[in-house]
Amino acid sequence: MKTKLSAALRHTYTIGLVSLLAIAAVVAGRPAFLNQRANKAAKPTDDDSPLLDSLLRTAPILARVAADPAYELQVIYTQIDRDAQNHPHFTPHTYHLNPRQYFNPASLVKLPVVAFSLEKLNDLHSPGVTRRTTMATGTAFRCQTPVPFAAPADSDQTATVGNYIKRMLLVSDNSAYNRLYEFLGQGPLNARLAQLGFPDARITRRFAPCDTAANRHTNPISFHAAAGDTLYKQPALANLSPYASPLGPVLKGRAYQVGKKIIRQPYDFTTANHLPLADISALLRTLLFPESVPGPQRPRLTAADYLFLRRYLHATPHESGFRPYAAPRYFDAYKKYLYYGRNPKLSVEEGLRIYNIVGMSHGFLADVAYFADSLHHSEFLLSAVVYVNSDGIINDGAYEYETIGLPFLARLGQTIRQYESDRPRRYPPKLDEFFVSEAIR
Repeated sequence: MKTKLSAALRHTYTIGLVSLLAIAAVVAGRPAFLNQRANKAAKPTDDDSPLLDSLLRTAPILARVAADPAYELQVIYTQIDRDAQNHPHFTPHTYHLNPRQYFNPASLVKLPVVAFSLEKLNDLHSPGVTRRTTMATGTAFRCQTPVPFAAPADSDQTATVGNYIKRMLLVSDNSAYNRLYEFLGQGPLNARLAQLGFPDARITRRFAPCDTAANRHTNPISFHAAAGDTLYKQPALANLSPYASPLGPVLKGRAYQVGKKIIRQPYDFTTANHLPLADISALLRTLLFPESVPGPQRPRLTAADYLFLRRYLHATPHESGFRPYAAPRYFDAYKKYLYYGRNPKLSVEEGLRIYNIVGMSHGFLADVAYFADSLHHSEFLLSAVVYVNSDGIINDGAYEYETIGLPFLARLGQTIRQYESDRPRRYPPKLDEFFVSEAIR
């Protein structure tokens, strides 16, 4: 579906070298918009991009969501322009970007976890311990569950860091996330976020019904050779200093549900995971364009690590070749919200690769993506989060994902792609590196 855009709009952009990390720093001091009324029209702020504001008016579904503060929309659209040497230069455009406005990141937190897990393997310098090495998980505290050593005949069923990462990136598997959260440990995980320039990010929870103290304790881990010999052992870890919310108390909604009971008070997200949109957008850019950021702001990854991550950030469950996801349950658009709207009837388009991470929880719907379009010789980064919970009740399962959230994200991705396909560039991007035929396991 295409929307006709005016020639004047197509030329409304600025070439620059502003980074997403700079955006995060600029907006850090802006006031929170946590109590806006749903019947008060959302107005562009001084920091909103005129271009993005105009693009959000080109279709009814876009205009409706952008105009209503109840949807708590935040968008980052980053234009990419290549120079004569094909080096990328980035120009971000934002709409209502506000790190003081809490949204539940849900599975967005999986991206730093997969990157830091590969980094930790490199830092171990332990012979024989790689992303393909069998990993066993023990127990040492409440709310911990084990994964004993096993070496099944099907290597795709083995408990390894690599397989956990595939499960997380291909279908957003929560159990796999828990295992790598435990491998990293809560303290080291958050310390590394701060070191890379994300001091306000917090990843403090498993995706399991564990209390705050239990989430500070992580399991003993071991790695084993095929015959069972132990190659490396990591003791149980505990973060003795609980993290404070950078936003202070965070209360959302007018009620929440526990079992079949409705509790008539806001839901408390104060100790939940927190990952501002600018932070996760910057991390995706770092993983796809590592040379575009200073060395201290990059994870310590090898060239093979980057290729591995790229492969599973864009692959669909079927085309990945990962055998557990060969069944019809997992369709092409399963983890593609922007552009495809997670529509099970759609197949991915030839010449378009979307490298992304998504989140869906508590009425929040997010997608952080890079589009490489070989058909139109264009590329861009696009991140968005929208809140679709009209009844204001958390955990009741009554969210407008299918009727508003996903259609909005699909149309947003389609609109930006169309605009980018027409946008003039001095040097067409050479995108061969994003369209290589990988055989990475």
